[in-house]
Amino acid sequence: MIRLGRRHLFIPDQQIREGVPINHLHWASMYALDKGPDVLINSGDGADMPSLSTYEARGSKSTELKRVRKDIAAWMRGIEILCGPWAKAGWCPEKHYLLGNHEYRWFRALNERPDLLEGMFPNDDPFTSFLQGYGWQVHPFLKIVTVDAIKYCHYFPHGPGGRVGQTKRGAPNALAQVQRQMSSATAGHMQGLDIAIVATDLGLRRGLIAGSFYLHKESYLHGLDRYWTGLILKNDVRSGNYALCEVEMDWLRAKYQRLEPAGRKVA
Repeated sequence: MIRLGRRHLFIPDQQIREGVPINHLHWASMYALDKGPDVLINSGDGADMPSLSTYEARGSKSTELKRVRKDIAAWMRGIEILCGPWAKAGWCPEKHYLLGNHEYRWFRALNERPDLLEGMFPNDDPFTSFLQGYGWQVHPFLKIVTVDAIKYCHYFPHGPGGRVGQTKRGAPNALAQVQRQMSSATAGHMQGLDIAIVATDLGLRRGLIAGSFYLHKESYLHGLDRYWTGLILKNDVRSGNYALCEVEMDWLRAKYQRLEPAGRKVA
């Protein structure tokens, strides 16, 4: 009998903020229960954190704190929709949350303005304990996590020589990513979907960048909103290779929209 490898479900950036639609998080939750992956990986940037995009003292302390709290509360509502059905069903796969640059806005702002932000959340971290309550292992921004010989990171800031030359963006494409990491490597951060396969003496190595899992439009893209958005299912993961299944948003909508519970539809 052939023993198949494990199954990974990769959830690209959700960029949850107050007022954006979050129906798709119901769909993702139900899809995960249907497919039962062994491992869940959230690419990070689950929280958009617009209040801290460029942190300045724009108002009174009370005004600024309210804006930050609204950002975190919207993200928490999204996470509850995603993870609540799993908790109710008693389903507990291995789960990894890779903090992204949008979540890192909080830690950067905390370092710059401790007088304003210290003590706002337990341990000055609004993310970790909340996620751990749903069974997630939380990893710092840009920490590489290896699962079944696949490297995962929000993005990989390594230059052609393997050195970290900058930390504002990752590899320019999936092929460069797998070549620079010298292994299968999956990242979020960049909108759309980019895939590369490299044949080596040790087997196939796969590069993948998928950084968009949301229904709303991003104004900074100036109308360039026709990019791929969805989930990534990796079947039969062994030694860094896998069978790829692209789960597009429109498919999720058609499959699960009618099964949505009544209630809140925006963050």
